[in-house]
Amino acid sequence: MMHARAKRLALLACILGSAVVFVDSTVVNVALPALQEDLDASLAGQQWVVESYLLTLSALILTGGSLGDLFGRRRVFALGIGGFGVTSVLCAIAPTVETLIAARTLQGVAGALLVPSTLAILTEIHRDPHERGAAIGSWTAWTSGAIALGPPLGGLLVDAVSWRLIFAINVPVVAVTLWLTLRHVPALAPRTTDGRHVDVVGSALAAFGLGGVVLGMIEQPVHGWGDPLVWAPLGLGVALLAGFVAYERRTPNPMLPLSLFAERGFAAANATTLTVYAGLGAATFFVALFLQQVAGYDAVEGGLALTPVTLMMVTLSRRWGALAERVGARLLMTAGPAIMAAGMLLYLRVDERGDYLADVLPAVLVFGLGLSMTVAPLTAAVLGAVDDRHAGVASGVNNAIARVAGLLAIAGVGAVVSGRLGAATFGDAAPADALDAFHAGMVVSAALLVLGALTALLALRPGAAAR
Repeated sequence: MMHARAKRLALLACILGSAVVFVDSTVVNVALPALQEDLDASLAGQQWVVESYLLTLSALILTGGSLGDLFGRRRVFALGIGGFGVTSVLCAIAPTVETLIAARTLQGVAGALLVPSTLAILTEIHRDPHERGAAIGSWTAWTSGAIALGPPLGGLLVDAVSWRLIFAINVPVVAVTLWLTLRHVPALAPRTTDGRHVDVVGSALAAFGLGGVVLGMIEQPVHGWGDPLVWAPLGLGVALLAGFVAYERRTPNPMLPLSLFAERGFAAANATTLTVYAGLGAATFFVALFLQQVAGYDAVEGGLALTPVTLMMVTLSRRWGALAERVGARLLMTAGPAIMAAGMLLYLRVDERGDYLADVLPAVLVFGLGLSMTVAPLTAAVLGAVDDRHAGVASGVNNAIARVAGLLAIAGVGAVVSGRLGAATFGDAAPADALDAFHAGMVVSAALLVLGALTALLALRPGAAAR
């Protein structure tokens, strides 16, 4: 039996480990203009600095969960934390954009090892349902807030020292997390004893399928649909993803248990996840780029512009989660994405000057309110749609879908934005063209969020609530 203090410190280790992974999915956004200047990175190169990380994190996160089942959650979590520290150093010293992309790819692999183990560890050490719910609620609030924390933190570090510090700063956090893990997280025995194994084929199909689709989307604005560099990876990616679904249907040990999607609530909640996190990914990527490269914000100003989202996530998420327990998740999961979409459309009022108080802040506040209203009920709906014995798998699937959403949003919305810019970046284009491209991206993102709101309204049962 673990003492309460040990449980709190184990929870802290899990939050720190997940948070550093999620922060690194957005912290680089405000550093992209500095990367363009220092490493001569094109818009496609800037996208790949973000996408390469999200690609391996998204494609391998369920495989990381399987490895934890096989070899022990603490062992795999500690390996992922250590690997994240090493790859962060490689990112910090990268001499070229190509080297940085390679290091970010490996960093995503390390993140995929540690993230799924965190919820599994919390579930294992918190046996009491109420205690477990509180621990998972704290994990959700802080790790969701970490996504929004990335831009302001990145802006401060870039302007204070260099873009390289946004990766180097991970090292002391990793060291503390590793110490807490080895000292306070129990060495839990592997849960898999029935001959189950890691789904290597499924992992490969998912990784290369997603990679092909993303490559085609990123290169399309530059080369056009008729170029083999566009249609070949797109076609191959779609074929591999179709093969992934077919393979997961028949393999005895799937990394993605498709049977879970037969439950209406689970399928609806994950469809909403896809659109909500797509909107979040597009907002944090393109808003940060526009404010710096067009509106003239420095890195600190560009990062701090999104700080209200972080504050609202941390202060309001648990309140909305408690309300969802009383009124059901459907109402909040419908209203939240719709409010987020309204926030995205408010960016249409932003001109090339980017007046913060008059134009940017209202959009940020509305978007942040909708996001804080959505995340906790969304997690509750996912876990409430399955039996307790599937809670770990369900949360892992939902986490993977959230990461895939950001990956596809930056590529897909990026194709719309790049189509308006041609081969230019925001900073190289004429201000009117850059503004037009930015507005087009916000409209597409808002449409995705409206689709998510409609999905929740029509597909979730009125009584869908937290457990």
